[in-house]
Amino acid sequence: MPHVCRHIARVNGTVHQLRPSSAPGTPSLEPMVQLVAGDLNAVNAVILDRMQSDIPLIPELAGHLIAGGGKRMRPMLTLASARLIGYTGARHHRLAAAVEFIHTATLLHDDVVDGSDLRRGKRTANIIWGNPASVLVGDFLFSRSFELMVEDGSLKVLKILSNTSATIAEGEVNQLTAARRVDLGEDRYLDIIGAKTAALFAAACRIAAVVAERPEGEEAALDTYGRNLGIAFQLVDDAIDYVSDAGTMGKDAGDDFREGKMTLPVILARARGTAEERAFWKDAVEGRRASDEDFAHAVALVSKTRAVDDTLARARHYGQRAIDAIGGFADGRAKEAMVEAVEFAVARAY
Repeated sequence: MPHVCRHIARVNGTVHQLRPSSAPGTPSLEPMVQLVAGDLNAVNAVILDRMQSDIPLIPELAGHLIAGGGKRMRPMLTLASARLIGYTGARHHRLAAAVEFIHTATLLHDDVVDGSDLRRGKRTANIIWGNPASVLVGDFLFSRSFELMVEDGSLKVLKILSNTSATIAEGEVNQLTAARRVDLGEDRYLDIIGAKTAALFAAACRIAAVVAERPEGEEAALDTYGRNLGIAFQLVDDAIDYVSDAGTMGKDAGDDFREGKMTLPVILARARGTAEERAFWKDAVEGRRASDEDFAHAVALVSKTRAVDDTLARARHYGQRAIDAIGGFADGRAKEAMVEAVEFAVARAY
């Protein structure tokens, strides 16, 4: 894999560097949760209000996922970014709710596409209510998100979030057409995760600077922070599919393997493998090797080739880039929480 660069951001004499994976203490989202607790209550109130409908199935199904144990990381990034730049208004509450609705809608649609039966340790909505209901309630939540954007009144915010919604859809279609394609390369893989995951992280952070009417440079810095955090987050997700379990992941270990997804651990393991191992990966990705024994063999191969280790090293690289991006902002509680959020995202695999 390419050399993993070491970035160090120095601001006001303070060095912000991603802590080593072996460092004592477990990074946590708790500093961010505490930072935005009051704002998040306001966001949750908007979410609860706007997921209501005269059609009982809609709030029932939406509530199953929205209340299903998610960390609200994307709306929290909007709120934390607003704190970082000193915004004292309330417009970001509705926009953070819009971000969460976009995220929830894409999860509902993704679970249908992937045929998933477990999310965050609970049965998926499509398993309980069926695929048609999940797709339609996802559409409802997308519509609610656009209502919130329009009510905000900023064409720039509307452009950012609408473009992001289109980008996420493009990323999902790109992933769909790449499924079971053993020749998928690393560049296309990064394009996919940059669109389907990182784009919403980036937009969630950027819109805080827009509503606060901050300079373009601050918008770009927050966008870069969110984008790199999103890439790191997805890289870790893809790695722990091969090293974790349902209790840790909120989904079954090996789901990506059985769905024939060419994630970075597989791309690296296949590239580094013997002819026999490459033949195994071809059969696995194309759906001919999907048993528990096959998955155990896949885990052994990604371990032997250090594919998971190098995927996590890449995640740390993008995590450091996220930290560097906010180096120009004033030190304080908000910045510390956003740095630790990056450390948390990366440390989930350790």
